[in-house]
Amino acid sequence: MNVREIMDILETLAPLEYAMSWDNPGLLAGRSDTQVSCIYLALDATETAIGAAQAAGAQMLITHHPMIFSPVKHINDEDFIGRRLLTLIENHISYAAMHTNFDVAVMGTLAADILGLTEQEPLQVTVPADCVKKTPALGIGCAGRLVAPMTLKACAEFVKQAFEIPAVKIFGNPDAPVSRAAICPGSGKHMTEWALKRGCDVLITGDIDHHEGIDANSQGMLIIDAGHHGIEHIFADFMADYLKKRLPGVRIEKEANCPPFTVI
Repeated sequence: MNVREIMDILETLAPLEYAMSWDNPGLLAGRSDTQVSCIYLALDATETAIGAAQAAGAQMLITHHPMIFSPVKHINDEDFIGRRLLTLIENHISYAAMHTNFDVAVMGTLAADILGLTEQEPLQVTVPADCVKKTPALGIGCAGRLVAPMTLKACAEFVKQAFEIPAVKIFGNPDAPVSRAAICPGSGKHMTEWALKRGCDVLITGDIDHHEGIDANSQGMLIIDAGHHGIEHIFADFMADYLKKRLPGVRIEKEANCPPFTVI
């Protein structure tokens, strides 16, 4: 199977038109006619991930976050993006990313399912429902009801266990009750407004800084910051299972759940 055929499978799952206007998913480097016998999956196209793809003998690297966002004016070894691209190209590894198109198609409901949220609805609708095609509304993040009412502290422990992460940060009274939650994998620093609109008690996301946290609390929204990597690492596990079922002749390798930082 070649890269183009694999891209067709990826884009059927998460159509490129679902992506936000500022995003850059799709096939970002490499030849579409390259034959693929091994795919490596990672959250980011870091030097470590690219090295692991090389070691695995992969002909294709698929990540969640695109390595290329801004226009590339040169490809050389004088900056880290250039070096990464050169390594991929020189080793005949085609590179694709599935970012906000995957968020809309899969990530929000996947994360909500892991938490066991019921009565699910998109947190921010970006693809309206189509009555003719009988397709539901889709969007960024997901809102729903927790399996049972609990305190903010208990919910934080629940999130740690569900996503297998060592620590989270909370904004708000640890003893405050929560029953309806919004989850936005990745960076949800601008999602407080949508969580309030969905009647949620707590927003579970990443990249919440000091001002956004206390401002959310001032509006009545509790926050659990699980980190950008903390929730989105589920991308690799999901895609490994998805591709193994659809590409029986292709070996699928993936990076382990290893945060890019250490809490001391």
